[in-house]
Amino acid sequence: MLRSKISKEEVNELPVVIFEGKISIIDDLWKVNTAIEELRKNPMVGIDTETKPSFTRGTHHKVSLVQISTLDHCFLFRLNFIDLPQKLADFFADESIKKIGLSLRDDLIGLNKRMIFKQGGFIDIQTIARNYGIMELSLQKIYAILFKKKISKSQRLTNWENLELTEQQQRYAATDAWASLKIYHQLMTKKKLSKKEVDNMILEKMLELQTLNPRIEIPENIA
Repeated sequence: MLRSKISKEEVNELPVVIFEGKISIIDDLWKVNTAIEELRKNPMVGIDTETKPSFTRGTHHKVSLVQISTLDHCFLFRLNFIDLPQKLADFFADESIKKIGLSLRDDLIGLNKRMIFKQGGFIDIQTIARNYGIMELSLQKIYAILFKKKISKSQRLTNWENLELTEQQQRYAATDAWASLKIYHQLMTKKKLSKKEVDNMILEKMLELQTLNPRIEIPENIA
């Protein structure tokens, strides 16, 4: 059985992992078709987004970047330059291609603010990890449990709307999308826990939280 939890301190002791494959920046509409054609050759890809951070209350920005990665090639679509092209929206709607990410609800809400599109084939790591005994929710911790390496978060609050993305930004962005795909591949090699085993893990976690906050109620279906 996989570890269910890992501490922040343990993660920080691990060696850093970074995407070392090819990166293609899609910052002009004429580049979109070729990128989508290449991505369509794959039955599954990793996906993530980045948004320019706001440090002013009430100020929000649209998604700046969407990263779509195979195991060895990541495409960075710079939406602040090309918006959300129809070809990319059609790719998002294609149910025959699995799109693996983490906390996808927030990503999809952000992308739909650029263009409303049908969603097909999206799989959220957070919704399936517990089926394999992992109770963590962050990409960094799930990756650490599976691969004993740390994903750096050093570039998260950088400006994703810069005229040019730095090498560090490119590698950071690509790593998150690629890591989601790696996690999915790894989980598919593991045996799923039974519903009873999953419920017992959830109950144990909730009892732990209840000791910190007695107001937390445990659902009857797992009590």
